[in-house]
Amino acid sequence: MATDPPKAHSIDRAPLSGPVADHVTLTYEARFLRRKKLTSDHGQSFFVDLPETTHLNAGDAFVLSDGARVSILAAAEPLLAVTGQDLTRLAWHIGNRHTPCQIEADRLLIQVDHVLADMVAKLGGTATPVTEPFTPEGGAYGHGRTMGHSHGPHDHDHGHDHDHHHHDHSHA
Repeated sequence: MATDPPKAHSIDRAPLSGPVADHVTLTYEARFLRRKKLTSDHGQSFFVDLPETTHLNAGDAFVLSDGARVSILAAAEPLLAVTGQDLTRLAWHIGNRHTPCQIEADRLLIQVDHVLADMVAKLGGTATPVTEPFTPEGGAYGHGRTMGHSHGPHDHDHGHDHDHHHHDHSHA
């Protein structure tokens, strides 16, 4: 009789609180999920069923229904390595496009994008194709992602508590 694959209903964030039974290698896009059937690097199928769509970092782990942990590795994928004299300026322009970016001391890594590659070239930088793991910065909103999913119109608190301090302008 076939048994159902184990389910993962929760994530153990790095640093992990227990030993790892297996690991699964996922691209950056694949590390953003809610419900999905995955197969570990050792051939174990399991079904991810999280309460909400979640960004997973390399080093986090799925916690399976039997308590086993399957750690997450970043898969090598096609990227552009951006280099140039003024890396800070290049990073600012890339960040201004709200695209995921992995920031290193001597280069930036971004997903393959001909528009960004052209922009980098116009700014005097170089965008070289590479294939390696992609672990970009978290992003301004703390959700891990700034692209690829909608922030609905009511997601952000726009601060409607105006300053109501009364200043006494009388000159007694």
